[in-house]
Amino acid sequence: MAQSLPDPAALDLKVGFEIHQQLATRSKLFCNCRCKEAERYDRTFFRKLRPTQSELGAYDPAAVFEASKMHTVQYHAAAGTSCLVEADEEPPHEVNPEALETALVFSLALHSSTVDEVHVMRKIVIDGSNTSGFQRTMLVATGGYLEVAGKKVGVQSICLEEDASKAIEGGDNDDDKKMKNYGLDRLGVPLVEIALEPVTAGRPEDMMQVALTLGRLLRASKRVARGLGSIRQDVNVSILGGAVVEVKGVQQLDQLVKVIEHEMVRQHGLVLVAEKLREKGIVNAEGIGDRVEDVTDIMAGSQSNKAKAILGSPGSVFRAIRIRGFAGMLGYQPYQDIRLGKELGELVRFYDLGGVFHSDEQLTRYGFTDEEIGKVRARLALEQGDAFAMVGGPEERVGFAVDAIVRRLRQAAAGVPAETRAATLEGKTVFSRPRPGAARMYPETDIPTIPVTGETLASLAGKVPRPWDEMVDAVSKKYGLNAKLASQIFDSDYMQLFEQIVAASSGKKVQPTFIASKLTEDLTNLQRQGLDASALTDGMVADIFKRLDDGAIAKESVTLIFEKLMKREAATVDAAVRALGASSIGDEELAAAIDRIIAQHMDAVKEKGMGALSMLMGRCMAELRGKADGQKINAVLKEKLQQKLVP
Repeated sequence: MAQSLPDPAALDLKVGFEIHQQLATRSKLFCNCRCKEAERYDRTFFRKLRPTQSELGAYDPAAVFEASKMHTVQYHAAAGTSCLVEADEEPPHEVNPEALETALVFSLALHSSTVDEVHVMRKIVIDGSNTSGFQRTMLVATGGYLEVAGKKVGVQSICLEEDASKAIEGGDNDDDKKMKNYGLDRLGVPLVEIALEPVTAGRPEDMMQVALTLGRLLRASKRVARGLGSIRQDVNVSILGGAVVEVKGVQQLDQLVKVIEHEMVRQHGLVLVAEKLREKGIVNAEGIGDRVEDVTDIMAGSQSNKAKAILGSPGSVFRAIRIRGFAGMLGYQPYQDIRLGKELGELVRFYDLGGVFHSDEQLTRYGFTDEEIGKVRARLALEQGDAFAMVGGPEERVGFAVDAIVRRLRQAAAGVPAETRAATLEGKTVFSRPRPGAARMYPETDIPTIPVTGETLASLAGKVPRPWDEMVDAVSKKYGLNAKLASQIFDSDYMQLFEQIVAASSGKKVQPTFIASKLTEDLTNLQRQGLDASALTDGMVADIFKRLDDGAIAKESVTLIFEKLMKREAATVDAAVRALGASSIGDEELAAAIDRIIAQHMDAVKEKGMGALSMLMGRCMAELRGKADGQKINAVLKEKLQQKLVP
């Protein structure tokens, strides 16, 4: 029976952050290409990446894992946003001085000790996100602290590095399980990585304040990019008796709390599984995966739709693994949805296999018969108390998956394995790869070292950003916003866009308060309804407010147009305006429409007099919403109603 949620303090929950923030530089880190998303790609090429040995002759475990997945990569490029440097056909240029200056400014702001010389290093990454098989990174500073609510959170390191390519849908080869597709427009965009010391988390919610404070410091510099995907938070989570687990790809602060809570529960669940295994006398890897059998012939005659689908592909096989003493442990669930069987299922999906069938499941629900299950048990020579796991698919991938399953089960008695996981939008985590080791790093030989002198640091002292509260106060005074709205727009992804819209506005019809509220409160509400903010580009938003400023649309139509675009029911602002009938109407047309609505409800007017105003306003807004300002509609309606009632 699943138990109640654990107490973070009792588990000695520790959380550390790594913030990856894109910088708002004019060009990429190692070339002169623009840091801009490509509108369309105009060329492609292919690569297959393989792991290389470190300087000491060792292979990084994360690189070996990625190599076992055997993907060919198709890269998509566009002129202006990538060049031969991103294609790894030309050596990198010198480090972008603007990006390095920003990293040094952040080092000063966090009271860190800068290095005397910046050395560019190569970090082996062969998941396809880098054409070269490595990511270039450089240590800029160590130590220091971030002040959060009167307490100091230590800084481990500050690095400057290049962003990776972005995974995209690849068109013709989308259904090819052995093909990955990446766009090169993001590869090489400067990133600053700030790693904080792990802190004891009394509550997961407390950690959100740490991330919020660091994010605010970066935004206060006005040197960082804004928008979805421009900042990513990796979270290192551990509990008493478990290894550190790195969770990558947390993009929203409200997602952060859910991820920490989920990972705390998952890790404690694995600790409870390990305790139960030790109670059963399983303390080492003996008997786990000691026998692996090909059971393709047994499954070939099965009427199971799952088996038919797997074996319908040429070269597919089924393999079964004997697991001594694990009966009942693969399905044991100390918390809701936390069990070893699910962990194995996540693991094999990264080999593009459908999942794992194991003996703690009701296998007949997949269409397997008791006779077929009995034959598998017999071939593995299972004894009382033993379990088995079975996986099917292309032979080569199944071989790698079987090895991974055995390795994972041999770690089960130790509790929580050190690994890298990915955050989901729902705030949960899924297996990604083993934790990398020291073997993944080696020096970059194409770029000279860069000295950091005392004179350089002294010249940057005046560029350290002001505290967040001072910046928000300045925004409040400059644009006439209340404190709450000023902090909301400053913390949002739309601060730069807000300033651009205000600067372009005449100020007569569109006030800063209205713009800020639409970009924060209204857009947030639409996102909470599940609508896609990425469908709304900065250009679209600016266009909507320009139309409002020009009198082409009414204030009430702004949120309606946002909604239409975010639902992807219209691809352009023009299409959204047409679909909504949101073009602004003139005074004569407005007066005629209100006269008509009053005439249609004269019985109510005669009966209630001015008491009919509310009902008539509702009828007017139903017809005229988005076509005229609500206050103007109300004023015209009230005036005309009073005229009708004059004897």
